[in-house]
This record gives sequence, structure tokens and C-alpha cells, in this order.
Amino acid sequence: MNKVPLSQCVHISIFGNTNVGKSSLINCITGQDVSIVSPTKGTTTDPVYKTMELIPVGPCVFIDTAGLDDKSELGLLRIKKTNKVLSKTDIAIYVMDINDINKQGYEDAKFNFKKFNVPFITVINKADTVSKQKLMKAKSELKNVLFVSSKTGEGVSFLKEELIKRIKENQEDEFLIKGIVPYGGKVVMVIPIDSEAPKGRLILPQVQLLRECLDNGIKSYVVRDTELESAILDLKDIDLVVTDSQAFKKVEKIIPKDMRITSFSILLARAKGDMDEYIKGVNTIENLPDGSKILIAECCTHNTSHEDIARVKIPMGLKKKTGKNFNFQYCVGQDFPENLKDYSLIIQCGACMVNKKTVQTRIMMAKDANIPITNYGIVLAYISGILDRAFKK
Repeated sequence: MNKVPLSQCVHISIFGNTNVGKSSLINCITGQDVSIVSPTKGTTTDPVYKTMELIPVGPCVFIDTAGLDDKSELGLLRIKKTNKVLSKTDIAIYVMDINDINKQGYEDAKFNFKKFNVPFITVINKADTVSKQKLMKAKSELKNVLFVSSKTGEGVSFLKEELIKRIKENQEDEFLIKGIVPYGGKVVMVIPIDSEAPKGRLILPQVQLLRECLDNGIKSYVVRDTELESAILDLKDIDLVVTDSQAFKKVEKIIPKDMRITSFSILLARAKGDMDEYIKGVNTIENLPDGSKILIAECCTHNTSHEDIARVKIPMGLKKKTGKNFNFQYCVGQDFPENLKDYSLIIQCGACMVNKKTVQTRIMMAKDANIPITNYGIVLAYISGILDRAFKK
């Protein structure tokens, strides 16, 4: 399970005040000592991640977070990190101590869940520490909550059942190519081997597409750009050519004019993003004034080279295409600015290393700030002059 990419896991985050038993509960659910448990307040500092298989849902990652009521200077930094976890949370568990029901804290949490469109389950922990009379009274007063004891395990099986039910209700399948190419169709994947290609392995979007083709009975052929021309001659009735975005121009010149072409990044954008918003975003580039600030959001960290897409090819390509000098700024990994007002455009990477919720949250934040947003592959198609062809049905 530890080898499953987090981007392919359902993200389940546990929130609540300090010492309500969040860490104990996550240990109880996973059956492992994932988080340090201590009566000392503020034991959990940075978010703690643990992957597990939750049958029949599949791979999940549980995220244990710091308490929301730590008012110290360090505590406020921890709370900020905790709130950032919301942006990638598929479903939340909000935990309260039966001996200290903090109604205002609960209302604040519900407001944030609604803001980020996160479904949640409310759990009252430490049910074993009160009398039967007090427990019955609490159950009569508090509706739509689950009572558990992370110490004895009481109620945890019901929590798991509810968790599975809620995940299945809210889970959306992510398809890269299903619905684009029919059963028995042919896809040619063009994978250039250059200085940006990792040695001895394929990158995640390429692996995902190969697997989806296998799952859906789609015949796939993998070639380098240097062998593409001969591969086209070998094959007939090709339904789609999928290439690395930076090879768009070269590949487009090799394949027949009536053959459909797209990129791995555009397929990821289809699966995780909002294509309508991305197209609207790329269409604003032509009218951006010289010197406009453009935010490029990279979700993975890597060393850069002279062929780097974000820091070399997109900036140079846009300058050549528009004749303008834009001011490019970058955010990397999970960092994403809360204030987007200073930017004229956001260019999001393919997001193969983060889950769909992360991308959807960024799109929501951009829309709320009235800032257009688009995607690497779509921008590179625009730069290459084949945007219309890349979206031809």
C-alpha cells in the first residue's frame, strides 16, 4: 500500500480540537500505531499520513491533523497547515470529546467544510469515559453523529461502515481515455526520451493511461517520437495519438492531418480539472497586457534543466507566441497562494502527483478570485498552434 501514489488514494482527514482523541481514533481505524498518542496537548504538529486499503473502496490515505484550538504562536502555524489539508480532503471526520462539546468550534469547522465542499462525518469520542445516563443524554441531544471509543474500539466498526458508504456516495471515477476511444480502438502513445525523462521508468500519467487502456480493452502502442513515422505506417485505423505536451509540434507534423492528437497533460486535465474553465483561461492569453503576472503551479518538486516545461518551455513559448514579456511566478508542491488577486492567469500542471480534490479546490479558488486558470498541456497546444486539433472530437 505504501507504493500506491497518494494521487490515487481517497483522502480522509481527521479534524478536531487538541486532545479529543484524533490520533487514537486514526490508530484504531487503521489498526496500527500511525500517530503518537499522548495526554500532552499539541502532540500532533504537522499532518501525519497513513495509507491503507479500505475494502471495498480501495486505497485510502488517512491524515491526522493538529488541534484547531491551539492559540499559541506555533499553534497558529499548525492550524494554518491543518486548514491547508482541507484543500485535498475528499471526506472529513470531525472529532469531539464527549466531556467537552465545543459547539462554536464545531460550527467553525462546518463552515470550512462547506467552504471547501468537503463532506464530513461527526464523531463523539471517549464514549467509554461517561456514565450510561450521560451517554444516553448526549445521544438524545446530538443528532446525526456517531459515538465511539478509540480506547475500547466501541462504535469504530460503524464508523468504518459509514465512511465507506459516504465515500461511495461522493466518489467520482477518473477516466483519462474512456469515452474518447471505443473498446477495441487503437491508441499510439508517443514518449520522447530526453533529458527530462526519468531513467528506466515511465512517469505516472503514462502508466495510468496504459493501465486504463488495458482495463477497457483498448489496444495501445508505445513508441518514441523518433520511431513514430514508421509506427504510423505499420498501423491502420488509429483512433488517437497521445504525446508528451512538449512534443506537440513535432508529432503534429508527422501524423496525418485527419488523425486525432492530444497530450497526457490534457487527458489528466479532463480527468481531474474543468476543461471549460481551462479553455476559457487559455483564451485570455492573447489579451493579457505586457508584464502581466502569471502563476505557474507545479505539484511535484524536481530539479530543473534547459528543457524544463514550467521554467523554460512555457515562458519562452508564450514570449514567442505573443511577443510579450510576462512576469512568471511559481508555487511548488502543496503550496498554493491564498491571495490570487495579483495574478492575471494561473497555469496548473497536469497534477499527476495530487488528487482530484486538490485541483478542484484550486479551480474553485481561481473562480472565486475571478482569475482565469488553465493547464500545461492546453497552453503548449496553444503555443504550438494546434489547440483546435487537440480538442477535435
